[in-house]
Amino acid sequence: MKKSNFLYRIFPALLLFISVVINGFGAGPAKQQYYEIKIYRIADKTQEGRVETYLKEAYLPALHRAGIPVVGVFKPVEADTTFGKLIYVFIPFNTVDQFMQLPGLLQKDKVYWDAGKSFIDAPYNDPPYKRYESIFLKAFMNMPQFVAPKFTTSPSERIYELRSYESATEAKAVKKIEMFNQGGEIDLFKKLSFNPVFYAEVLVGSHMPNLMYMTTFSDMKSHDDHWSAFGKTEEWKKLSGMDEYKNTVSKPNPYLLHPTSYSDF
Repeated sequence: MKKSNFLYRIFPALLLFISVVINGFGAGPAKQQYYEIKIYRIADKTQEGRVETYLKEAYLPALHRAGIPVVGVFKPVEADTTFGKLIYVFIPFNTVDQFMQLPGLLQKDKVYWDAGKSFIDAPYNDPPYKRYESIFLKAFMNMPQFVAPKFTTSPSERIYELRSYESATEAKAVKKIEMFNQGGEIDLFKKLSFNPVFYAEVLVGSHMPNLMYMTTFSDMKSHDDHWSAFGKTEEWKKLSGMDEYKNTVSKPNPYLLHPTSYSDF
């Protein structure tokens, strides 16, 4: 074979190889994200104000500088018994390493320490909150990345529903997660426009085994209408009636929340 003919034949393959090296072997499925949900427990209005000032002026800006551009902050609706007692913070991470590296980044962030000093280094006898809980989660494979919803209603009108489904055993928890993914529950929520933020398995938390997810609505009427429609669908009746998915949830915990005015979504 002549040298010129050989080069002519391998040149397209060489170009393809170079393209793959530079650009990778295709995007493929999106990687599953990880989430942290921090829940601040507060005693009174004074503590509520101190936590919110810290989140708004120190913590969220520091997370943005650390490469986390979108963070959610939520408070219970007025009719809830936990109104004025809890503040939720939702933080998405692309990898476990990003989560692990965050404390070190915050330690080195002088702007963060200056802005949050009265909160971070509060006197022992005048704490800014009672306690806080941290929950670490991994996104479901059928919704591997969180989605920030967009509404035209004011934050005080919007309803963000965070749900925690506890299971009696790990095997039952696996089946409930399967019900969302392979069973089609996520698809049904999508079909009915529930505007989900995330679906995820709890890896570390105080109520394991359990999963958590968040759906969102423009207002309370929209919330009620969507759930009414959900319960009437043939898909849900069929899915919930399947023997393999029965008794997979031993304790459902729904939390109705409003986003704060400074939340990123």
